[in-house]
Amino acid sequence: MEVSSEQSVWLIPPHFAVWIPARTHHRIHMRGPVSMRTLYLRTTLKARLDPRCAVLHVTPLLRELILETVRIRQLRLRNRYECALRDLLISQLEKASPMPTFVTLPREKRALAVAQAILHNPAESKTMAALCAEAGVSVRTIERAFRREIGSSFELWRRQVRLTTAVELLVSGYSIKEIAHKIGYCQPSAFVEMFRRTFGITPKAWISSLESLSQ
Repeated sequence: MEVSSEQSVWLIPPHFAVWIPARTHHRIHMRGPVSMRTLYLRTTLKARLDPRCAVLHVTPLLRELILETVRIRQLRLRNRYECALRDLLISQLEKASPMPTFVTLPREKRALAVAQAILHNPAESKTMAALCAEAGVSVRTIERAFRREIGSSFELWRRQVRLTTAVELLVSGYSIKEIAHKIGYCQPSAFVEMFRRTFGITPKAWISSLESLSQ
């Protein structure tokens, strides 16, 4: 599932959640069949949750709390069980680990066209010059747009897209070799090194640490 708001796009892997603050204009795109549960929290609860959108890791306990809340449909303060369920649910949401699965898009139309070409196909290996030629814009113009609106070079942004996609594929159960191929790396070792330089840990170690949080 993909959620976008203003210039940002979040990729939500299976069994993860997305936190969307109240009054946030957003769009949801389903890449395939999806079974989704939605909870609405009153703004008066004053939960210590991120004021921005975020992809959250759902532990088994949080998952069961969500399912029970959806089953009841509305949690009433005068019901002791439902009040306790609400408090535990909010506590678990506050403790949920955010996942690095989002990218920011440029606003400039030509830069956005180049960015979307990569976002829709992270394995795209064309040079920036070739991508710019297809969009009918100069490399210098695109670089200026990315630095001005994103705060990084195009190639750093492309690496972030690949990392974001890699995280989504990792938690979806794909192998290191499959992920490397899907995000444009000929050798799995090159992908592993890029992941390690960014997160300070190998992909296998990262997914193992995530799984240990679920136990």
